[in-house]
Amino acid sequence: MNVHERMKQLGINLPPVAVPAAAYVPYVQIGKLVFLSGHIAKREGQPWVGQLGKTMGTDEGKAAARAIAIDLMGTLQAAVGDLNRVRRIVKVMSLVNSTPDFTEQHLVTNGASELLGEVFGERGAHARSAFGVAQIPMGACVEIELIAEVD
Repeated sequence: MNVHERMKQLGINLPPVAVPAAAYVPYVQIGKLVFLSGHIAKREGQPWVGQLGKTMGTDEGKAAARAIAIDLMGTLQAAVGDLNRVRRIVKVMSLVNSTPDFTEQHLVTNGASELLGEVFGERGAHARSAFGVAQIPMGACVEIELIAEVD
């Protein structure tokens, strides 16, 4: 299925590429690989602030990760011009702002991974890492970066 048709069925509208908050670029393409910089969770255009295990639960973190996946797809669309060119989502790395005793970073990250699978089908299955960290820029609850292979 066409990726854009699938997003329409899911009610997903891609946002424009966010302006970097520091000294980096949103993406870099080397050959057929596109590396997307980390995207923080946002809600209503502002950083989605919180710490898993303290001020947020796993379900809210999962929703934040899903929102990041939508932002990542917007950046990927800007990088390659058409998401149908994506041959594979290769790797996802997730940083979860969490307390030392919070152990569900992998479940939080499923919010992004599951959406990528829904949108890209088999091409969305990816390798992944999910880490708990002490803090993320601007107090955001989750940050995710992505690597994709394109035609």
